[in-house]
Amino acid sequence: MEGIDYVMAATINSSYGACLVSKNIYDGKGRLKWCIREDDKNELDNGWRFLSDIDNEEYLEDSNNWCVLAYESVIEIEPAVLAVYNMPVGTELTLIQEGKRKFFIDTNTGKEITLYK
Repeated sequence: MEGIDYVMAATINSSYGACLVSKNIYDGKGRLKWCIREDDKNELDNGWRFLSDIDNEEYLEDSNNWCVLAYESVIEIEPAVLAVYNMPVGTELTLIQEGKRKFFIDTNTGKEITLYK
């Protein structure tokens, strides 16, 4: 994401690294819905991008609508993301909640992701 400053993330003491999170998630306006892993931009960035259920293209194009968080902070917001941390670059997931059950589907195929065998 162009215009995002990772300098503030330099204070993040995280073994999981930093990621980009929609401010709608951070501010509690929307819930975490989409998880995308891109190539990292620097040594602090782990490549994960988290979008909310209310984000749209126009909102996401504005770099002021993103924040840099430690991955652990995202886990505090939505614990389900702990299970996907090691998925490879190119991963695109949608978090589905049906009652008390939460699971991920591959955004491109619509197939449920098996995280544990």
